[in-house]
Amino acid sequence: MNRFTQPLGQVHAVAPLVQCITNFVTVNDCANIILASGASPSMAQDIREVEEAVCGAHALVCNMGAMDFVDSMILAGRKANELGKPVVLDPVAAGGTQLRRDESKRLLDQVQFAAIRGNASEIRFLAGQHAMGSGVDVSAMDAITEENLGEAVEMAATLAAQLHTVIAISGVLDIVSDGKETVVLRNGCATMARITGSGCMLTSLIGAFCGALPQDTFAATVSAMAAMGVAGELAEEQRLKKGTGNATFRTDLIDGIFNLTEEQLQEKMRYEVYQR
Repeated sequence: MNRFTQPLGQVHAVAPLVQCITNFVTVNDCANIILASGASPSMAQDIREVEEAVCGAHALVCNMGAMDFVDSMILAGRKANELGKPVVLDPVAAGGTQLRRDESKRLLDQVQFAAIRGNASEIRFLAGQHAMGSGVDVSAMDAITEENLGEAVEMAATLAAQLHTVIAISGVLDIVSDGKETVVLRNGCATMARITGSGCMLTSLIGAFCGALPQDTFAATVSAMAAMGVAGELAEEQRLKKGTGNATFRTDLIDGIFNLTEEQLQEKMRYEVYQR
């Protein structure tokens, strides 16, 4: 096994508790994919208990789909920072409205994140670039392609260095960078964009992997991104074989994470260490 497959086994061994402050649209899927990975979810988000809850967790996930709970994210995030526990941010539609622009800045100012996972439009906004996202979806104008890959890698690496975090951009091509190391991943399938919450589930999965391997959040994030991509490919195989649709695909995606082994991940993950 290599550095980017071992975190999966670590999740199985540690069974980390992951506290998620996430939105009502995807909360069930986020909890289920954490369970599928071998970790355990806590969905405590009330401001009266988030600090106490994070004390017993291995990691905290903050999802900006839950805009009503940003104060809870900040309170829990500060406590997690104090305790040395990784905090993962999903900046859902970060540049979409003035509220989201203001609240994403407040989160970055007050919480140190171990990893930030977003689509290209969301990460471009955080990096101070003009982004064209439509709601929670990436704009075709922002999407990462082979032609603009070098530019996107530089953006991710620069932002990671500025924020002292791991930046993960998900899309047709995935990029993970901590400012020093960068990996490009080429797993996944188009149907993953046809279900609600695949990004939220991915961020929750990153939380589980970082909670199991807090000493190497870069490898943990790469591993989680690869695991999600491989599970998506396995689910797509089932969809095409059975002639089913996106609802069954979502179930098969979660099953793919549940059944994924380190050996399978190593065999199927397609990645390159990007030399800047």
